[in-house]
Amino acid sequence: MVVTATFPITPLLPAILDQLATHSRLVLEAPPGAGKTTQVPLALLAAPWRQDGRILMLEPRRVAARAAAAFMARQLGEPVGQTVGYRIRFEARVSAATRIEVVTEGILTRLLQDDPLLEGVAAILFDEFHERHLAADLGLALALDVQEQLRPDLRLVVMSATLDGESLARFLDAPRLSAEGRAFPVTVRHFPARREEPWTAQLRRCLEQALAAHPGDVLVFLPGQREIAEAMRALEPVVPGEVRLLPLHGELPVETQAEALAPDPEGRRRVVLATNVAESSVTLPGVRVVIDTGLAREPRFDPGSGFSRLDTVAISQASADQRAGRAGRVAEGWCYRLWPESQRLEPNRRAEIGQVELSGLALELAAWGGAELRFVDPPPRGALAAGIDLLKSLGALDADGRITGFGRRVLALGTHPRLAAMLLAPTDAAEMALACDLAALIEARDPLKGPRRDDLAARWQALAAFRAGRTPPEASRSALAAIDQQARQWRRRLRCEAMPPAEAPNHLLGDLLLHAFPDRIGLQHPGDPRRYLLSNGRSARLFEDSALYGEPWIVASELRFEARDGLILRAAPLDEARLRREFPGRFVEEDSVRWDPGTRALVSRRERRFDRIVLESRPAGRPDPARAAQALTEAVRELGLGVLPWTEELRQWRERLRCLRGWLPELGWPDVSDEALLARLDDWLKPAFQGKTRLEALSEAEFGEALKSCLDWSLKPKLDLLAPRRISVPSGLERPVSYATGESPVLACKLQELFGLADTPRIAEGRVPLTLHLLSPAGAPLAITQDLRSFWNNVYPDVKKDMKGRYPRHPWPDDPWTATATHRAKPRGT
Repeated sequence: MVVTATFPITPLLPAILDQLATHSRLVLEAPPGAGKTTQVPLALLAAPWRQDGRILMLEPRRVAARAAAAFMARQLGEPVGQTVGYRIRFEARVSAATRIEVVTEGILTRLLQDDPLLEGVAAILFDEFHERHLAADLGLALALDVQEQLRPDLRLVVMSATLDGESLARFLDAPRLSAEGRAFPVTVRHFPARREEPWTAQLRRCLEQALAAHPGDVLVFLPGQREIAEAMRALEPVVPGEVRLLPLHGELPVETQAEALAPDPEGRRRVVLATNVAESSVTLPGVRVVIDTGLAREPRFDPGSGFSRLDTVAISQASADQRAGRAGRVAEGWCYRLWPESQRLEPNRRAEIGQVELSGLALELAAWGGAELRFVDPPPRGALAAGIDLLKSLGALDADGRITGFGRRVLALGTHPRLAAMLLAPTDAAEMALACDLAALIEARDPLKGPRRDDLAARWQALAAFRAGRTPPEASRSALAAIDQQARQWRRRLRCEAMPPAEAPNHLLGDLLLHAFPDRIGLQHPGDPRRYLLSNGRSARLFEDSALYGEPWIVASELRFEARDGLILRAAPLDEARLRREFPGRFVEEDSVRWDPGTRALVSRRERRFDRIVLESRPAGRPDPARAAQALTEAVRELGLGVLPWTEELRQWRERLRCLRGWLPELGWPDVSDEALLARLDDWLKPAFQGKTRLEALSEAEFGEALKSCLDWSLKPKLDLLAPRRISVPSGLERPVSYATGESPVLACKLQELFGLADTPRIAEGRVPLTLHLLSPAGAPLAITQDLRSFWNNVYPDVKKDMKGRYPRHPWPDDPWTATATHRAKPRGT
């Protein structure tokens, strides 16, 4: 039986269908609770353009995906998996009859990559787009490319609760519709913490007051699963027996999530402790009070681990408003905020693409074919380049940045490329099962409590003990249970039937881990046993009480980067023989040429290396010319352009170019700033170092020729014409023009040499006047002007009066307009 209901968005559904009948894109703004998530897909089932095509709806969270599919299925009077189904990581409920498919973000990307034509798909809906997850931005960019190149009939609908819909509609060239919400007034108060009060105590006081003062259910927003568990322990003693205390987060069993999303069957009040999944993705009935900690878990790039980690951060003002609005869905509500009223929040949530690690995105783009995709916010170039470098070291991209066969297998696993590379490396089933354990351990929160431990083996041994029924006292049983569950899911995903071993040598963990962290393989420093030289060229040190002390080779899964040495937070030993078998091509012997700042000369050595770790070094003969030129070029890159033999003529040549680049940019003058020259050293300077072994061997003439090679031959004659080195003055002589970037060029000459000249000389096709420094016969400045005519009329009479007695042998005519310009004094006796 079909269940009908009216939602705030219901009156807008005909307009949505009308717009999509004539447009392939639509931006839909609707506040939380308007019904857009469940009513828009159902309405689109009746659209003629859909024919028999499926509707894909992207939901950012698994809880919301299940809940949305279940609600729509109930409205149709069907079980989930018939007309409405869902697909999330490690779980799917779809069938041949499914026409609305709710998917999480990674699933959508896989569907697009596997079938760019999206055969059988009529529309893609991007729900909760305001959360600006990286996968949603990528999914939209891919879908736009498919629509523009292959499927103009594909409909794209971007739905959001809080977003700048106007700018997004401009970006998409799409119409924009807005739905009104159905909200009641919400009273917002800030509930202050007491001095040095733990947050759990502040929350407990606030909840007690809210339960006593207000009716209805209470929704408490907490940043994550750990804080929910802490809050449960703190609140259980004070919550009355007739009030149910319920958690809500994505890691809970489906049945437990369903309890939080449905009214209590016995009509009891409820206190739901939820992550920001309850902010806009799902609707909780009966909530009249919201208590908001103002915190959320959001991904941030962690250079120490090499992954994007979920950090606890302050929410945006838009999120705070959405959370408060949850209290006004059924009647007047109240919101208590557990942060000071003076604290200012950012207006909107920042897009993930600008603050997370991008190797996964780089791999997706390589698999797509390197197309220039249109992103709402383009990925930062530096982060994308770092991601590409990592993928090359993992073997997922070739030297030219093209995806390899191994890279496609990495992509298909749908996890971080580091973990995927490790999971795919073993050929032995038992090692594959162990790799699944490591992937689960790396992704999870630390299961060990108490003093710091830097050996990964201790964590795996705790997991093995948990499986044997004897959880170590220093470990969290719940954390180990979650890790064990995740490892089982990975084994199912890889079709690995073997069980992890009960015991394993410590180095075996490192032997597997090195496939995930090839850039963090470390060799013990020969002079300091606590320091390690890393394969990426950096170095790192152990804690004083490290369990890894004495290990010759390690691989670090987590580091804290510091100015000199990194600090190894978590690592495992590895077997050098295994390393040589796994990566024989990374052990090389070759001559190396380096710049020695002490002797200011090149040093040539014959080295055996693993990546950038030097295993053995001995003197070599005369350096190879090409390597020597490269080493001298790198020395300049490190020391700066000031070590080169600059002359005043070369400095002025460069300043003339830099000025013309600003005055006449349409002619295409090259960038010769320090930054640009340093970036292109290999192009213009390295050839000049051929055959040289010292910086001082580069002559002024050779350097000048190299520097001037930056200017295209077609522009060379225009340089002297538009920015002349010297300019003729009325005295018949040529005087130099001095240039400086950002300033007017200067012509300095004696005042008498300009008699008869009415207008200030100009250069650069007449666009730029010279600044005239008018000098006395002794070369002292008399005046600075860019308006010579005004000088003769207004200033010269006073100058003449002062100077005539001081320099009687030089002409000081009453009429400078008709006087003869000269650089000489008057003959004696005149």
